[in-house]
Amino acid sequence: MSASQQHGMGTIDPETRERLRVLLCEMQAAIQRDVITARDQSTFEDRSRIEAVTEADTVYQIDRVSEEAIVAWFEAHWPADLPVRVVMEGVTDEARLVFPPDTSPDAALYTCIIDPIDGTRGLMYDKRSAWILAGVAPSRGGVPTLEDIEVAAMTELPVEKQRRADRLSAVQGCGPEGVHVERVDLDTGSRASFTPRPSRAGDLHHGHVGFSRFFTAGKSLLAEIEEALHTRLYGSDRLAELAIFEDQYICSGGQLYELCMGRDRMIVDLRPLAHRALDLAGAMDCHPYDLCTMLILRELGGVVTSPTGSPLDIPLDTTSSVAWVGYANPELAAHVAPMLGEVLDEYLPATR
Repeated sequence: MSASQQHGMGTIDPETRERLRVLLCEMQAAIQRDVITARDQSTFEDRSRIEAVTEADTVYQIDRVSEEAIVAWFEAHWPADLPVRVVMEGVTDEARLVFPPDTSPDAALYTCIIDPIDGTRGLMYDKRSAWILAGVAPSRGGVPTLEDIEVAAMTELPVEKQRRADRLSAVQGCGPEGVHVERVDLDTGSRASFTPRPSRAGDLHHGHVGFSRFFTAGKSLLAEIEEALHTRLYGSDRLAELAIFEDQYICSGGQLYELCMGRDRMIVDLRPLAHRALDLAGAMDCHPYDLCTMLILRELGGVVTSPTGSPLDIPLDTTSSVAWVGYANPELAAHVAPMLGEVLDEYLPATR
């Protein structure tokens, strides 16, 4: 039984799902234009100026550009017959953003969770693409979770020298053939569709793996866990010769994209568990808005779960921490998950 069924919220009908998917793509295209224009007219110092520190994250100057543009877009373009509550990084949960603006929060039929810029730290220094992320879940009758999202879209915010950007979107149940993927030329506006394919490898040999440890907090413990997992999978006698390549992409949406494109085989983000075990209150974790496009990877055949293999029934808010694992395919998940469970029992027993 899905989380939405458990909460009595029902599901979105197919026609409305498609309307919502198109709306998310249109919103993200508009925000992409605004952010790229602002980026091209600013310096590294301007973009990286800290504007605020919230309970959820640090907000930089370039984040404010996208947040303000999103609110303006919803006010101007969101249909009156699809009343929605917007949950967004940079806006506190108490703010209760609802569109159309005169709608009561209790009357909102849908919840749209948005990360205006996921990967800010890479984009503001022009190091690597960031992403606009958005997902929609039915919200009447309860508090939706990540598992309730039925529509998702993600749009690339590329570095300055890159003049093409990808956009991926999907609705629940569409399958690989129903995932919309296009590469947009930012200069001409021309678009080319293509079909991504996650890796079909059944193990990690000669593949890229991301074990998230972007910041100082918990880094050594997370590295120990990573090495222990590889040792259990392939033996200590082969550790020196293992060709498992690492990528630290400071962007959860970007990590999901790499899995979708077949470039990465597995992403493991245990930061909340490690931080809790080390009593590192306030350390930076993944939040629900960072994972609101996991539906796209799932529709392409990938697997996204908690580290224990359970569903990610995390409420759509801006403060909950999310530990998660993404696998390129079910065979790889079956290969790794049992050993990951054993390692977690050894290193993080109190968090299990």
